[in-house]
Amino acid sequence: MHSSAVFLIEFGAIILGLGLLGRFAGRFQFSPIPLYLLAGLAFGEGGLLPLGTSEEFVAIGAEIGVILLLLMLGLEYTATDLVSNLKTQYPAGLVDAALNAVPGAVMALLLGWGPVAAVVLAGVTWISSSGVIAKVLGDLGRLGNRETPVILSILVLEDLSMAVYLPIITALLAGAGLAAGSATLAIALGVAGLVLVVAVRYGRHISRFVSSDDPEKLLLVVLGLTLLVAGVAQQLQVSAAVGAFLVGIALSGEVAEGAHGLLSPLRDLFAAVFFVFFGLHTDPASIPPVLLPALALALVTTGTKIATGYWAAKRAGISAKGRWRAGGTLVARGEFSIVIAGLAVTSGIEPRLGPLATAYVLILVIIGPLTARYTEPVATWATTGRRAAAAEGDVEADAEVDTEAAEERGLVPSPDAPAEK
Repeated sequence: MHSSAVFLIEFGAIILGLGLLGRFAGRFQFSPIPLYLLAGLAFGEGGLLPLGTSEEFVAIGAEIGVILLLLMLGLEYTATDLVSNLKTQYPAGLVDAALNAVPGAVMALLLGWGPVAAVVLAGVTWISSSGVIAKVLGDLGRLGNRETPVILSILVLEDLSMAVYLPIITALLAGAGLAAGSATLAIALGVAGLVLVVAVRYGRHISRFVSSDDPEKLLLVVLGLTLLVAGVAQQLQVSAAVGAFLVGIALSGEVAEGAHGLLSPLRDLFAAVFFVFFGLHTDPASIPPVLLPALALALVTTGTKIATGYWAAKRAGISAKGRWRAGGTLVARGEFSIVIAGLAVTSGIEPRLGPLATAYVLILVIIGPLTARYTEPVATWATTGRRAAAAEGDVEADAEVDTEAAEERGLVPSPDAPAEK
């Protein structure tokens, strides 16, 4: 069979399968992300029917999916929102790094992998998945919630921190000297700062340049600009996701609203492809040997991420329900964790690090949408139950006090008093 025909059959089957899985998830009001991942796991390396011809195209589609997810999230906020949130939420970023990077480093040291592997695994457990979380926020209709800017601020701080972390880890894995590592870091920081300044100061000019009454022209210009900036950012050791997010921040007003409506279908398509691609590159046979450490790490860092979101939202004056929603939403790990683990695997520092990171991310990328949806109602139920029990205890205590008082006043007979004949 001709290769182009095989490609069309494979890719068409993927898209059709994703549509059916999405319909199934929608019927039960459940996020389709875990189903997309399991589908990729079933048809990837070591799965039931590995793909061949369409794999390269799926890889490119996955990259576009992450970029569009972050672009659409950036379109929800203005540059002023970004600056104000960063100024008010940077302590949350520090707490986030401390609570979630330390468990990964400790696990690597306990397994005897050495300090470099500890730094790598710390990054894997630290960074939440901006792509997964952006999709979950859209699926649950929470983009306009009060706690969402807090979540966004933490994600942006994490993404921007990658401009510092990735050059450092690359230098460590390559065994580069201090001078070479410092030069790479300086370039990365300079590029990230330049892009941020342009987005904040010249956003109105960018919006005027992009603006068009023709939907076709608006779609082409916004999409082309986003891919161009994302590619340049990635080439200069800055995350493509950060570049796409800042393009979304730079666009405002009617341009942002028009671009949002035009790009939503593309975002949904390529985001689904991204999650399938993630599953395709996970060999099921590599998971069982590292499953217990991965489960332990997932359990610990689920709690630390929930604590991070709760603390940050409380600090921002969000209600208790919003705090729990913020914490539960931050649990998922994904694209950055896989990138970090991939660098370590390529360098060959620890052969078990790749499977452990894959199992860990797969667990949390499945659990993440569940915690985002159910952390708040479960916490509310538990809190209400404790309050009800406490209130019941107070009523019983009051009744005992009232009975004792009545006995002292002779209004009711004491149980110790002799019975009347």
